[in-house]
This record gives sequence, structure tokens and C-alpha cells, in this order.
Amino acid sequence: MRGQQDSWTRRRFCQIASGAMLAATMRRDAQAAGATDDARAATRGVVIAPGDLATWPWPKKAKEAGLNTIALHAAPSACAAFMESDAGGAFRAECGTLGLAIEFEMHAMADLLPRALFEKRPELFRMNDAGDRVPDANLCVSAPAAVEVVCENTVAYAKRLRPSTGRHYFWIDDGQPMCRCPKCRGLSESDQALLLENAVLAALRRADPKATLAHLCYANTLKPPTSVKPESGIFLEFAPIQRRSDRPLNDPGIPAHVEALATLDANLAVFGRERAQALEYWLDVSRFSGWKRESLTKIPWDAAVVRNDIQCYAAHGVRHVTNFAVWLDGEYAKRFGDPPLKEYAAAFPA
Repeated sequence: MRGQQDSWTRRRFCQIASGAMLAATMRRDAQAAGATDDARAATRGVVIAPGDLATWPWPKKAKEAGLNTIALHAAPSACAAFMESDAGGAFRAECGTLGLAIEFEMHAMADLLPRALFEKRPELFRMNDAGDRVPDANLCVSAPAAVEVVCENTVAYAKRLRPSTGRHYFWIDDGQPMCRCPKCRGLSESDQALLLENAVLAALRRADPKATLAHLCYANTLKPPTSVKPESGIFLEFAPIQRRSDRPLNDPGIPAHVEALATLDANLAVFGRERAQALEYWLDVSRFSGWKRESLTKIPWDAAVVRNDIQCYAAHGVRHVTNFAVWLDGEYAKRFGDPPLKEYAAAFPA
């Protein structure tokens, strides 16, 4: 049944010739599914590395542009060390004065289940396809002790980081496999991630009853979970890294974009739209530079694409929008001039 629906979705997108017709169709579909047609974004944010703050006045620039959220992207230990430094304290104070929210978006498992535990407690770690326990990534979600360690460390880091929105992002390792042990192998990557996230959310809510936690739809967790249901407070974060940046996301001529929107809809059906967030790449210098600092590249900014994408997300009921802006720092500004932050903020309807 799912395969038939996917095929029907692909055909329908490909049959629509113009972007305007596609956008109108998506709005009707989203409204029929209970989404809002309000294109105003609750989150208009950027995701940067802590080091980017050292050489460029990010809070000031973000406020002047009209953004409302800055998230830091690094391991939890690195984010916590920065926030507990004098520079981190100044960053929090300045954001508070300017009315900017602070969040932390992090691939976290190496800190939440320290790899040093493997020598004495290998059963906490994932099993690979060869049947060996390995400490290379993630954990065994069927091991209660492993989940307990992750939950305890998550709560500890949440207290040190203190996102001002109550929205937490403790992601699994970046595109790395989950467990293949006999108990886990029947669960998809997304089901395993969600099983862990439900437990982590429960732990966070013992300290903060209003805490929410992201389920990252990305890489190996693109397909929605089928065996595990999200607890209330788990929200979808959709990160279409496979997309092209020179064409709008609703371009029916780009197969990866058709697939991405079908994936978004399938996940929204599971996680809901109310808190859903898009994590985009419009300003991601690191991605455009091939993740090589020596190849620092100017952002190929296309205001029309970004405006269209934001409208597309709104049509699907996604009102939290942020995007990577890693390596957008003083060196970038010196070489290429100020980045298009104001143009990015202007892409959101008033």
C-alpha cells in the first residue's frame, strides 16, 4: 500500500507543469490535512558553530536582519564548554537583551553514551551486521542500561545548556547506523531513534514538564517510523540535505525534491505539523565548501528559491524554519562581504 501511495505521489508531482500550480495544489492538500495556510514562521533562525561567534557579531547581525533564533551546532560537551565560558555568558546575555532565542542542535551520542564505557560494558553498544558489538556509533536501544545512561547524560547536558525555548535537539550520530542485534534488527533506523527519543523526552520532562525534543528526519532516518509512535512533545525536524540549492523544493523536475516532499508529508502524518521544523541549507557555507575550510566558498544565494521554499513549507503547515550557517564568520565576511541575512529574513511573509 505504501509503495502504491509513493508511486501515485511521484506521478502526481510530475504531471504538474508549473511551480504556481504546484504551490496551489500543495496548499489545498495541506489545508485538507489540517495544516495552516499562515506563512508566518514561529522560528526564523540560523544554526552556527560556537567558533563562528568569535570573529563575527552574530547576535547583532541576526537582530538587525529580523531573525529570532540562534542555535549552536557542536557536540554537547563542546556547546556546554562554550556556554560556561566568559564568551558563552556574554553570548547568552546579549541574546537576552536583543530578544533572540538560543537553542542547541547536536549530534550527541558520543557524549551521551561515552565510548570509553565499551571496554567494560560492550552490551550497551550497537551490534553491526557481522554480529559484533562495536563502539563506532549510537547504541543498542534494546539495552535498558544503555538508554538509562543516555537519559541521565541528556538531562545533565540540558541543565548546562538551557535552551531558552524549551526545544531540545539531541540527535543520533551523523548518518551512522543503528543497532543490528536480534532485538533491534526488526526495528527501522527511525523506529530505533524514536524509541530512544521517547525515553529521553520522559527524562527531560521530569525536570521540565514543557520540554520538547526533536526527531531528526535526515540521512538514515528519512523514512517515518512504523513500529513506534511518538510521545506528545516529540516534534519533527526535516533536514533535506539531499536537495539542490539552485532549484525550489517544489520543482517537479527534480526527483530528489519530489522524494523529499513525499518524505516530509509521510513524516508529518506521524509527527504532526504543530511543532514541525524545517532545517535548511540556504546559508550553509560548510556544505557549499564541501566541508573543507581551505575551500571556503561564497554562498550561491537565490532569493527566489528561498522565498518559494518558505512558502512551500508554510503550505505543508511547517512554521518553524531555520538553516545552517556554519562557517559564516569574520573570515567569510572579509573575503565575500556580509552574508544575505536580511534577504533571508525578508523571505518570510510579514
